[in-house]
Amino acid sequence: MSDLLRAPAEIKYAEELDWLESIDDDPKPFSWRLSPKMIRLFILGSERADGLDREVSQKWFGDRSIVERAIVTLASDRGLLLIGDPGTGKSWLAELLAAAVCRNSTLVVQGTAGTTEDHIKYSWNVSMVIAKGQSRESMIPSPIMTAMESGVIGRFEELTRSTSDVQDALISILSEKYISVPELDSDNIVFAKPGFSVIATANSRDRGVNDLSSALKRRFNFVRIPVVTNKKSEAEIVRFRTEELLRRHQIELDVPPTLLDVLLQSFSDLRASAAAAASDDEKLESALSTAEQIGVLEDAILHSNFFGERALTARTLASSLVGSLARREPEDLAILNKYLHGVVEPRGKEEGGSWPEFLEGGRDAIATLS
Repeated sequence: MSDLLRAPAEIKYAEELDWLESIDDDPKPFSWRLSPKMIRLFILGSERADGLDREVSQKWFGDRSIVERAIVTLASDRGLLLIGDPGTGKSWLAELLAAAVCRNSTLVVQGTAGTTEDHIKYSWNVSMVIAKGQSRESMIPSPIMTAMESGVIGRFEELTRSTSDVQDALISILSEKYISVPELDSDNIVFAKPGFSVIATANSRDRGVNDLSSALKRRFNFVRIPVVTNKKSEAEIVRFRTEELLRRHQIELDVPPTLLDVLLQSFSDLRASAAAAASDDEKLESALSTAEQIGVLEDAILHSNFFGERALTARTLASSLVGSLARREPEDLAILNKYLHGVVEPRGKEEGGSWPEFLEGGRDAIATLS
């Protein structure tokens, strides 16, 4: 695993999945590797009351009912659609579910304006077709078709980014559970095996880009992933991802809890400001998601490690925040400058701590970008 830039969940947590499978005595749907209860435990982590011989780490931070409904949907004959704002952990939850159910989360179609029907059905190896004609051997199955033939989970990221004809092609797959190959005279239907299902994700901010048809909506169970608003939960997510980052880069760097508090409070302040804004010009272009918060912290940690004093400072954190969130000039810079002078400066005078240094770092970053 050390030679992979980013290992999929089934490889990253292979040892833990093997152990859970070895102690799992509960009934399993289809050919699932783990039972629904054990999948929930794998994703949400163990508690003392579970009475296990070892601790299972929490990997996704959210409401238990969301995970349970997602698992139940996969045990039915309907697809699962995880929908929510950017940075709410939709893709990560989809990956964990696929890894736990079938130990393969890599059968993924990425929805874009350029995604075609071939990407979810099949295409052809042109050289083999020229040499031997069209056959099952010269056919290139899509990740979704491969999932059907194997009876495992296929994933479709950013479903609403794909065009209506691509979405329509998915309707027959979800309802009929087979794909016809009219180019072939025989062996021209690929049937789904038990255990096949589709986990799709959709960005709620993409509403109106390529809205799902009512027919496709009926083939999915919708599970909405809310934005994390609880500071304690968000702090757990940021802390979890920070520890992962430090391990992955083999960095030994001090991340003071007080600076995590500064980061959390800053994002909370900026979200409140965005909610009260009268127009889009008065809002940051950033969605201010938890994922973007983690990105700010990652940028600050790497900068401190390579160019700083191997210790995270409020000045570096502020510089990373401004650099990451200022995407429009001059609108975003003006919003951040207003925040620094209207909120951070008086807070620094009243509370002290890391806020005065955070203010100076933010001012310097804005001056550099202006």
